[in-house]
Amino acid sequence: MLIQIGLLILGLVLLVKGADWLVDGASVLAKKKNVSDLAIGLTIVAFGTSAPELVVNVVAASGNYPDIVFGNVIGSNNFNLFVILGISGLIIPLSVQSSTVWKEIPFSLIAAVGLFFLANNFFFSEETLLSRWDGLILLICFAAFLYYVATQLKSDPEAEQVEAKDYSNLKIWTLIAIGLAGLVGGGKLVVDNAVSMAQSLGVSEKIIGLTIVAAGTSLPELATSVVAAMRKNADIAIGNIVGSNIFNLFLILGVSSVIRPLEFNISFNTDLYILGAGTVFLFLAMFTGKRQKLDRWEALVLLSSYLLYTGYLIGLES
Repeated sequence: MLIQIGLLILGLVLLVKGADWLVDGASVLAKKKNVSDLAIGLTIVAFGTSAPELVVNVVAASGNYPDIVFGNVIGSNNFNLFVILGISGLIIPLSVQSSTVWKEIPFSLIAAVGLFFLANNFFFSEETLLSRWDGLILLICFAAFLYYVATQLKSDPEAEQVEAKDYSNLKIWTLIAIGLAGLVGGGKLVVDNAVSMAQSLGVSEKIIGLTIVAAGTSLPELATSVVAAMRKNADIAIGNIVGSNIFNLFLILGVSSVIRPLEFNISFNTDLYILGAGTVFLFLAMFTGKRQKLDRWEALVLLSSYLLYTGYLIGLES
């Protein structure tokens, strides 16, 4: 068991560092090729924080572990919303832009509701399955969201700046190669050892995916938002989380289900209800206390809710 835990932690470290190295090298390469800051931000940098979830899910989907696939994405979204926003909001009350309140937060709720209807197949079949056609629908929605973000960034020049570094070509390609290797190797280590741990502990892959794997692959978002909150940059702290949740549902589940149709365990519906309720709470929090701000007491509610939720998950297995 200790070996499995050690290998799982090693896999998570490789995932996080691999994404960091890949983004670092790819961003410099793109700048040298005169790719715009906007394009870099929308593709390479945005991909960076979602890369751990994406790689884990590609490996899990290929190996036919649907509970790891859904557990990782839904669990990561709940961890992002309740824990990361909770911690960030306790550090500093988070002021939220009007566009985030009225567009991005509702968009993330629509994404969760859309997954609920697609996975449960209310209209087309009694079988609960996220099919390849469902995956294509999710990817189309992701493309639409990217277009929306692009139009938003064009109207906000300050958001388009990407830090440029001066690396040699050898260092650039070394970073990209090591980053990709770290992502692939880390993703396989995480999935293989998460499944082994579930079998050894006698708990379901669903629980492992919702907790350990989900929290581990959310480390980039945690680091980004906490640092942003400490620097009093609320836009990045909350925008990173809302955007990541949309990426996870549309892009990562879209890619995963295109690789292999995924059987949906209806017990995940409870976790989707919690995700939806948390998103609605975040929206309503913009109109209580100070308007368009996540106050500390609201952040504490989010964090406390996650602790109760985790206790509930553990109780199901006992």
